[in-house]
Formats: sequence, C-alpha cells, structure tokens
Amino acid sequence: MRWLTGWCTGAPRAGAPAHETPGTVAPIAARPLWTGPDPLWAVGDWRPEEIRLVTLRPGAPAAVSTGPTAPDPVEDTPATTRLAVLGHCGATDAELAAGLAAARGGAVRHLTAWPGSYTVVLRAGTRSTLLLTDLAGAQPVFHTPWGAGTAYATAALPLADLVGAALDTGHLAARLACPESPEALGTGTPYLGVQQVPPGHVLGIRGGRPYLSGYDDPAAAEQPRDEAPAVRELTRALLESVRSRVRTTAQVLDPAGRPRLGVDLSYGTASATVALLAAAVPLPPVPAATVPAPRAPGAAGLPGAAGAAGVPGARNGAVKGSWARAAVREPAAPEQLAAVTLGETEPPATLALAPDTPRLRHTVLDPGPDTLPYAGLRTDPQAGRLTDEPGPELVAAARAEVRFDAGGTDHLTGYGARQVLDGHPARLADLLRSGRPRELLPPVAALAGADRAVAGVLAGALRTPLTVVRAAHRLSRVGYAEALDEAAAKLTARHVPDGGGTAGSRSAVDLAWCVPGPAARWLSDEALSSVALRLRLAARKPAPDERPGAHRARHALYRQARSFRTLVHAAEQPGQRLHAPFLDNQVVRAARLLPDDVRLQPGARHALLHAVLTGAGRTDLPPDWGRSPRPDRTAPARAGLRLAADGLAELFDAPLLAEAGLIDLPAVRAGLAHSADPDSPLSPAALAGLADLVSTELWLRRVRARRHGACWTGLPHPQPPALTP
Repeated sequence: MRWLTGWCTGAPRAGAPAHETPGTVAPIAARPLWTGPDPLWAVGDWRPEEIRLVTLRPGAPAAVSTGPTAPDPVEDTPATTRLAVLGHCGATDAELAAGLAAARGGAVRHLTAWPGSYTVVLRAGTRSTLLLTDLAGAQPVFHTPWGAGTAYATAALPLADLVGAALDTGHLAARLACPESPEALGTGTPYLGVQQVPPGHVLGIRGGRPYLSGYDDPAAAEQPRDEAPAVRELTRALLESVRSRVRTTAQVLDPAGRPRLGVDLSYGTASATVALLAAAVPLPPVPAATVPAPRAPGAAGLPGAAGAAGVPGARNGAVKGSWARAAVREPAAPEQLAAVTLGETEPPATLALAPDTPRLRHTVLDPGPDTLPYAGLRTDPQAGRLTDEPGPELVAAARAEVRFDAGGTDHLTGYGARQVLDGHPARLADLLRSGRPRELLPPVAALAGADRAVAGVLAGALRTPLTVVRAAHRLSRVGYAEALDEAAAKLTARHVPDGGGTAGSRSAVDLAWCVPGPAARWLSDEALSSVALRLRLAARKPAPDERPGAHRARHALYRQARSFRTLVHAAEQPGQRLHAPFLDNQVVRAARLLPDDVRLQPGARHALLHAVLTGAGRTDLPPDWGRSPRPDRTAPARAGLRLAADGLAELFDAPLLAEAGLIDLPAVRAGLAHSADPDSPLSPAALAGLADLVSTELWLRRVRARRHGACWTGLPHPQPPALTP
C-alpha cells in the first residue's frame, strides 16, 4: 500500500494529550519530501516518476524535481510555495511550474486538469497546506486532529494507528445499509475521529485547523452539450489518459518478468476499449546505443579512438570533423500488450471485442477452484492483506490476483466505465424535471421488452411501463427531506427490497433519493435504527443543489472508485500498477457533458465506446460491436459459496459483526445455508449482500489481529486503563 502523510501544527488545542510530540514521530520506511514543523512523507513502493516536487521562491525560477531527493537545506519563508504531485500525472515540468505559479493567486482547479490519477499537495508559506482530492474518489484524503494541529494522509488506517482510534460501528452499519447514500455515510470512516475529504474538494489546513471547500461543484459545472461535441471531448480525454500511461518513458524492471504493459479483457466493452486504444498508441522512439562514425583505414590504433564512440558527442579522431552521436531508431517490433482473460469468457467472444490487433498477446487463464470467490476461506481467513477499508473485493482477491499476475507491470483496466457513462435509472426523473417526458419512451420501452421476455406479455406491456413512469414522476416531485424521512421509516420497519424481480421492478426501486444496499436485509434492528437516525438528521439539513438522478449517479461513481481502491490494496502485485483511465478527472469531466437522453438510450455505453474508438481511428469495428450477450457474472460467486460452505459456517460461528450488534445472526446463517443449495440459487443482489457481510467480517478480524503502531516510529506505548475499585 502506498500513501503519503504529514501534518500541520498550530496552537495547542484544549485537551491534547501531552505525549503527542510531532518531532519524535515519523512513518516507518518513509521518504521525506518536506521537512520542518509541517513535514510531508511518501510511504510505500513509490516509483521515482510518481513523486514530482516543485519549489518556487521569490526572485528565482521554479525548481522541478522527479523522484525522492534530499530535503531542501534552504529554510522556507512565508513567500515560499511548494507543490507535490504524487501518482501518475501526465503533466510536463513546464506545466507543473506554470500550475504552481497560477496557484499562488488562489486558483487550484487547474491543478486537477492534467491527465492521470494523482494527489496534489500545495503548501503556501510556512503555515498553510492544501490537499486536493480527485473527482471520482479513487485518490482520497483523510484527516484527524492530532497534537496541536491536524494530521492528514491518503489512507485512513495509518491515521487511526497514529491517534489510536477505535472502530466506528455506526459507520460500518451505514456502509452495509446504505453504501451509496452520503446522508448515511457522511464524511466519516470506519475509524472514530478520522474524517474523509469528499471527492472534488480541497482540504485546507491553516494554523493547524482544517477547512473544506469544493473546487468543482457538480451543480455549477458546464452544461451538457450536444451529442457530437460531447463524444469528441470524451474521445480526446480518454485517449489522452490512455496515451499518458502507454507512452511513459520510465522503464520499470519487474522482478517477476512481466511485460511493461498489460490490459484486462475480463470486463467486456470497457476494458476492450482501453485495450484497443492502448494498442493503437504509437510508441516513442527508443534511444539506441551510441553509434560511432565510420573509421578510416588504419585508424584502429589511433590514440583516443577506443572508447570514444561510447561517449555521446565526443570526437572519435578517425575522420576530421566526425562525431559519435546517439542514434534514434524505431523499435524492431511493436511492444506487446499482455491481454488477460479468465476462462469463463469464451475466447471467440473475447477476441471479437478486439479484432485484428497484432500488439495484443492474448492469454486465457484457467479458472480453477483456487480462483473462485471465497477461496481464501478454505485455508486461513486472516492470511490475506489488510486493506484500508472493507469491501466486497476482499472475497474475490485471489481471483483478481491471478489475473493481475499474468498482466503487465502497468495494467490497464476498464473499471468505472459503467458509472461514468451509463444513465442511472434515477436520471429518468431528471428528464421529467427538465420538461422532456417524451425522452422517457426509449429506456422505458427497453425495460418493457426485457421484462416481456422474462415475465410475460402482461408484465412487459403494462405493469413495467406503469411502475417505472409512476416512480419517475414521484421522484421528480418529492422533496429531499420527505424522501429521507420515508427511507428512514422503511429501514426502521425493515421494508428492505430483496433485489429480486424483473429489470423494470429493480429500476423502479432505484428511482429514489436513498436506496438501501443489498446487505441491509441481514442487519440487526439496532443497526438499521442507527442508520435511520442518520437519515432523519440529514433531512434537517439543506437539500443538495443538483437533481436526484445526477446526485445518485455521482455517488454510485464514488462507491465504484472506493471499490477499485480496495481492489488495488488487496490484489495489486508487488511493483505493479493498476490503472483505471475512466476514473481520471478529465474523463469524468468529459462524461458530464453527455446529455441525459443519450445516456439513457438502450445500449448507450456500447454505442459511446464504439464512437470513441471510431474517433480514435478504429473504423473497422462492426456496428453491433459489444452487443453480444454477456456471460453470467454470478456463476463463480455461487460456485465459490458452495465450495466454501464449511469455512463460512466457521467464520460466522462467533462473528465480530454479531458481537458489535450489526447483524441478525440467525438470518445470516440461514442465508449462507441457502447459498450452498444448488437447487435454489440466490439473486444477484443477495449474492452482493453476502459478499459485503463476509468481506466486512474478514476485515474486522484482520484489523483486530493487527499490532497497534505498526505504521509509525516514536509513538508512546499504549497505557492500559487503570483498574477502578
């Protein structure tokens, strides 16, 4: 796990423990980027090109450095400005210097417009520090009071380790009950006292006090354009994001012998689009070994001739005026991209997504029993990695590790494409609010057609259109506070949808401000009541300025970015980097320009990605590209649950979730027993709910087995509480 951390000191706060002395505390195995009373460290396996520092002093040009360097011996003054960009950033040194100069006037939004996924830290003077999060939430920032100021980091677990924070069971209940509801989650984390900066916001710390402000308000963002210019902007943004990763000049020596680039074809059209764009990017010329000029006959024994050819720009002494120069040659063969697919997808169907692509070296992996979800429960549940936060990716970590191990050192994926491009069902209410009811006809007709094939003519032709349109009209008219109060009442009464039914019924359930998650049906009454209280308190606050569909879609994107971050912590191989270009700032901004009616068209994501590839020069794809039937994604989860039935029964024999009062243990055990029965398969929503519960239980056990203070040196030993008579 890679993270950066630091703190800003201020006047001693009331009640601060006397043992909190920042001068003696530092992260273990950290690289100092800034020193002094307000330091900054980079911790973990950061690559040199992922750490870029810019320093601007009065009367001097900006100094840009790449990689960890020795701390600056010159003491900062109130006029000194520093910029740190950590992660994959496609900006040049000149752009970084210009961005820092512009940020001195107070503007910071331009610091998030470069290609890539990165975290920005800006320090103005000696007492003010700004940290910028990304728009999707894949690069979060956390903070907590500590000592006489505020400590911050890009991971919550080290901050909880620093202050000795306990687990927040109320936040865990909210994550399980309403994982996409900001009204329930707030800005909290699974650790008491550790707060998260919302995506698209700036954490400003001045004199040790934290302040939050938004740099990219979605409600005030640029209005959607017409379809053609919006697709052109999306093409430009996505192609630039992929190109910045493919055309990197850094050569990373992988100890496992992986190729430099890899792509994942296990996710359908999104990952195939990234693979085709990466394969179409021309690579930069490779500097060859120094080529000497031809030597004249008899010149072999001239003094200085030997070895001069190995020095660029040095005369070889053979011919008057000749020089040995560094030659530039094109690579002998195009660099291969390792395209990985798990065997549950048929190779012909996968290859149809990426036809006639010589640079893709396709590898089909055999999905054995050890690659099924829940495979780790058959050995030692606590043997896996400890992630920063819980997530369902923990139960499928072994499956992801197999794919990523066969990929490249820089592995490109299609994570986030569905949330960035697709039209959330709640956007139907946005069309009604905009006075465009006719544009509901195509998506509602598509839902009716799908339900007609599953549930019959009556359900498809009559029930589905009425149910969906009625739910859309209600969401377009209902007030924010009323909707939250109603959601709280349903949670208290345990009126939680089971996720079954047809596509139309599930879309109608999604047409609400707040929708319970798939694990809510197995929570205890106390946990549901605590989440309902959070919703009622949020209903007394001002309503958001954006429409309900855009609001729901934005927080669905945040949840997917959070899941991708958990996947990186759980399955990324040593020395490897997982990339999700769809979660980059510029791609998210470009996707916001897409009109709602375009997003809600049947097959909109496939059509948009097809248009992106066409705009990038790939014009040989068939018109129905990406519209083939998708394989059953729930079959591996069902098989894994059946094979891990004994391990799951042992895991929930005395679970920590029940000890914390979060779950209804008899109901959970009944659900696990039901999942092991092949004759009564669970719905996809029920499978997702079980994955949430099992992953949270695994995460709690790994947190409890962890030693306090493992991230820091210089912390005092924890003092046991005194015994009371």
